Amino acid sequence: MGAITYDIEIPSSIPAAKMFKAMVLDADTLIPKIMPQAIKNVEILEGDGGVGTVKVIHFGEGSQYKSVKHRVDAIDKENLTHTYSIVEGDALSGVIESITYHIKIVPTEDGGSICKNRSIYNTKGDVEITEDKIKEGKEKAMAMFKAIEAYLHANPDA
Repeated sequence: MGAITYDIEIPSSIPAAKMFKAMVLDADTLIPKIMPQAIKNVEILEGDGGVGTVKVIHFGEGSQYKSVKHRVDAIDKENLTHTYSIVEGDALSGVIESITYHIKIVPTEDGGSICKNRSIYNTKGDVEITEDKIKEGKEKAMAMFKAIEAYLHANPDA
């Protein structure tokens, strides 16, 4: 099994704790509300949202995929970190064993934040993932982050 890692950092004017709440704690209901074309709904199969929780994410009509199984590996509300893995589903395309995401929201001096996201693609055998596939993943992450940011700007009490 091989592993391909990429990092992305996305700056925001939204305070770190508020961005973490929206991106992690409220994501299951917020993202389907603001991006229904991307995510239709999230169904919890087991757990309470904490470590070990297993969810099925059903993608919206704008996605080429149907669903993925998502497992919460770690969550730290104090340090604003979240680790989760995609462990099943058609988005793995039969060539990826799992994808693990490490997210950390870091406060900035100006009152905003930076979202640091490390993605680790664990491939089956000697399969290689193309730069285009990685770029596509980065663009989707950026679009979701920016949609959440725009929602928080438009709804400051959210």
